Amino acid sequence: MKAHAMPDSHPRNPGTPFAPDWFEEMQVNRTAAERRATTISGSRSVKKDHQAAWLLRAIQCIDLTTLSGDDTPGKVRRLCAKARQPVRPDLLEAMGVGDIGLTTGAVCVYPTMVPHAVAALQGSGIPVASVATGFPAGLTPLSQRLAEITYAVEAGASEIDIVITREHVLLGNWQALYDEVAAMRAACGEAHMKAILATGELGTLTNVYRASMVAMQAGSDFIKTSTGKETENATLPVSLTMLRALRDYAERTGTRIGFKPAGGLRAAKDALAWLALMKEELGQPWLRPDLFRIGASTLLGDIERQLEHHVTGRYASADHHALS
Repeated sequence: MKAHAMPDSHPRNPGTPFAPDWFEEMQVNRTAAERRATTISGSRSVKKDHQAAWLLRAIQCIDLTTLSGDDTPGKVRRLCAKARQPVRPDLLEAMGVGDIGLTTGAVCVYPTMVPHAVAALQGSGIPVASVATGFPAGLTPLSQRLAEITYAVEAGASEIDIVITREHVLLGNWQALYDEVAAMRAACGEAHMKAILATGELGTLTNVYRASMVAMQAGSDFIKTSTGKETENATLPVSLTMLRALRDYAERTGTRIGFKPAGGLRAAKDALAWLALMKEELGQPWLRPDLFRIGASTLLGDIERQLEHHVTGRYASADHHALS
């Protein structure tokens, strides 16, 4: 079984001038997108050692997340310990990959929890991501949202997950969306920026495509499906639409932008489905944590459970693989 440590950085997206002609004529057929998504989830299957290797790759791409009102420094420290050692050493040794230095892709927390995560991850090479800009609704004044980015960056976050104003998308005010995201990108400084589109609140897949393109033009390093707080979060048709926008942007600019599905990905089979979608739509370069992340809080536990079954032939109870 092969598994290798992945690069953890990628050239920043310099963005482009606002170019509405790149997306205004685009229309996305939901039926066709759903049909294509069905071919991913319904017919793609990997087994045994191949499945275990894919699950290890998925772990490397997880933004291990806690975004709850009861977050405490202790809870964050425990989550960071899990990020450092996401799978029991005996299972990794049994699979012959005990020496790969497996970690999650990042740890994602609220801004006030950033200092605790930074301290807990010191020396690990695992980046700390922080949500910001009035997460999850994004309806605080822009000056406050920008100040929140500055706070998180100064506290040590190297990645910022911002939320957009959904109103701009629903009203077709693309210039306002571009200006807002560009201002947030400037506030991030050297920190990589992931733009959360909250796709479950955008109405149509056409809006999802257009918002994706505007966010990339404005300098987003990643585009992300959801906050995890919407009624509908990451789905394969939505992800397919965003990946097609990523591909179009790369063809126009030569710049690869990352993708992060988040919300609702809880089972190992979900991780496998999204990895298959990434590989088929964008190819091998996007199967690395510098271009693909999965936002999740419980997914890792099920992946570790599946890996234990691969090694022992037995399923442990879900609470046997606690995250923190």
